[in-house]
Amino acid sequence: MTQKSTDLKTLSASLGAIAKPEERELALKLEEHAAIQAELAERELKAEDLRAELGAFEKQYLHHVGTLYAELDELKAQIAARRAEANPSDQKAKSFACDARTRAEETKASAGEKSDVAPRSFEATLEMKRLYREVAKRIHPDLASEAADRSRREVLMAEANGAYESGDETRLTKILTGYEHSPEAVKGDGAGADLVRVIRRISQAQARVVELDAETAKLLQSDLYKLKAHLDEAKALGRDVLSEMAAKVAEQIARAKSQLDKVTAMR
Repeated sequence: MTQKSTDLKTLSASLGAIAKPEERELALKLEEHAAIQAELAERELKAEDLRAELGAFEKQYLHHVGTLYAELDELKAQIAARRAEANPSDQKAKSFACDARTRAEETKASAGEKSDVAPRSFEATLEMKRLYREVAKRIHPDLASEAADRSRREVLMAEANGAYESGDETRLTKILTGYEHSPEAVKGDGAGADLVRVIRRISQAQARVVELDAETAKLLQSDLYKLKAHLDEAKALGRDVLSEMAAKVAEQIARAKSQLDKVTAMR
């Protein structure tokens, strides 16, 4: 062992002996806090990836299939209405027409407006993932120790989620650097106060990890995720299930239009 390494070891031991108990505990808690921050950032990224992927998939589904279902249900509602009008004393026909109209309105509301541009799939770059981890480590509301700071973090985190989902790397970088250089990022002095703050932040981060695990598990059990997983498996085998579904619904629409023309002609 060299003289230099021996001197450093002796100095380190001396500093450890001089340090106050709260300072030594603070050092340990800061290490623990750094570890839970990194873990929380990974969980936040995983959950946000899943939310973004499902959101993008839902838009794709509605674009390719949802609007067709809305058109089909609208035709069915019109057919039911024509039949009810042709048989005014038939209460069952009236009830069926009412239900068909309700279903058509619900499907229309879910599908939204038809766009000529197909929504893109969600796929974050490695740099976007890195930036998001840093944002989650520094800005997440559950890491705040004061109400005012938490409110500000909530706004910034919502903006960061939106930037991530839209693939806006520039915006994500701006959010992160803006917070890092803000006065709110600077905290008070004193090992005792710092120790209390870091303990509370560790507790908050641990609670958030539990929440994220529950949210992720719920998303993975959702019908939307199961449908996406099924379509992804089919895509890996060379099938475009969304296009197949759209084609089948288009066939049903053609038959419904023909049926509507017949019912209208009989009036």
